[in-house]
Amino acid sequence: MAAHRKARQRSVGGNTARTAVTIALAGAATATGFDGVGHADPQLSVAQVKARVDKLYEEAEAATQKYDGAKEKAGQAEANLSKLRDEAARREDRLNSARDALGSMAAAQYRSGGLDPVVQLALSDRPDQYLEGAALAERVGTRQSAEIAGVRKQLRELEQLRGAAHIELAALKSRQTELKQHKKTVNEKLGAARRLLDRLTPQQRTQYAERGGANDQQHVSRDTARDPAPAASSGASGAAGTGSGVAAPNSRAAAAVAYAYSKLGSPYVWGATGPGAFDCSGLTQAAYRSAGVSLPRTTYSQINAGQRVAQSELQPGDLVFFYSGITHVGLYIGNGQMIHAPNPSAPVRVAPITEMPFAGAARVA
Repeated sequence: MAAHRKARQRSVGGNTARTAVTIALAGAATATGFDGVGHADPQLSVAQVKARVDKLYEEAEAATQKYDGAKEKAGQAEANLSKLRDEAARREDRLNSARDALGSMAAAQYRSGGLDPVVQLALSDRPDQYLEGAALAERVGTRQSAEIAGVRKQLRELEQLRGAAHIELAALKSRQTELKQHKKTVNEKLGAARRLLDRLTPQQRTQYAERGGANDQQHVSRDTARDPAPAASSGASGAAGTGSGVAAPNSRAAAAVAYAYSKLGSPYVWGATGPGAFDCSGLTQAAYRSAGVSLPRTTYSQINAGQRVAQSELQPGDLVFFYSGITHVGLYIGNGQMIHAPNPSAPVRVAPITEMPFAGAARVA
């Protein structure tokens, strides 16, 4: 029996412990694999890593646009709710004032007694004066009826306002739930991409960058960011310079392009609209806001904000959209190039419009 107990002790201190570590490591690897494509795979080539990371960023961008849309709608619902509550408070104050007036009128009638009008006429020393008073009382009664009707109407309107506020509050809570869901999705996708990139060796990182990827902001030259496009200036033809060597069709488009140039090197932060950080649609929205043009918040709204144009007809200032779900946007600057906020692995930069699947373009200025 003693020998049997010693054998079990050696197993706990040796093989069992090693087995536990092996199981834990296997479990961790399995758990990491459940996030989609974030598990470590030593057989993945740099090209495969880039393809997976690009796909994760595309999915994260799609979730970001949904987040941006839900955030915009939540803001609208919150503003509407605030207005409804303010109006309900004002209506309630007016209602209380009307109720007080009715209460004073009722109290005065109670104090005056309730003699039958025929008896009051019989007892009156001056029947003519009584009749004049009775006519006045009738007019007061008519006014009182109108006051009561007014209070009832105010009550109905107040209840309608409260009902509308209740509906708006439910909409706001729904949007807030959407925000949490989309935020979770974005973080999961970005986390999986980050884990893939973190497992690259220095040599693989260099190869990855050569293939068009960027593992951090240092992979993008800051020289361009320190030398933005010159201020737009109108020419004799009405076109304006953009710094790209191609004339923008008008001053608004030129101003938007100049703004985008001035933001080269700014970090990508999902949900951001500037001035120090941007997501893709946040950058285009801010660029045109600087030019006095209001754009919607999301890519799938921005593509419908202007006139659709073919890829062969692009001009500086046009919005260019990518992927079948219209989940990414950039600002065209001419010569087949755009300025865009790519993803968290790279800051705002110049890139060819051929680096992603082209989905369409819109001219908004």
